Amino acid sequence: MLKIKIVLVICLTLGLAACQKPNEEISSAEAATTQNNTASSAQIAFTQSDEKIGYYLDQLDAPNISIDDKTKILCQDYPNEYKKHYMPAMLQLASQDYTQEKMLNDLQISIDYYREKLNIRCT
Repeated sequence: MLKIKIVLVICLTLGLAACQKPNEEISSAEAATTQNNTASSAQIAFTQSDEKIGYYLDQLDAPNISIDDKTKILCQDYPNEYKKHYMPAMLQLASQDYTQEKMLNDLQISIDYYREKLNIRCT
């Protein structure tokens, strides 16, 4: 769990750092506006998805959550959120630091950890 939280904190930090870098000069004001809107929407998407993933991980670690709920989170909710929302936003915000392959590998590591820890088998 600690590794996952560290990875999430690093991802969030890199995402925020990527948004704070100065923009290169752009010849068109419209292009600059579009770029800013895209970065802002990517940051919002990342933040929302990061919160959902944090919630899912907290649920997986919570002792009062049923194994059926944990199975649904681990086998469906968490990977879907990660692949459909978190990963695209992170790649948009910090593509120089992350690749899709690396992020999918990180996802698999965390899923494997919880499958072993909770003795869950996804079908």
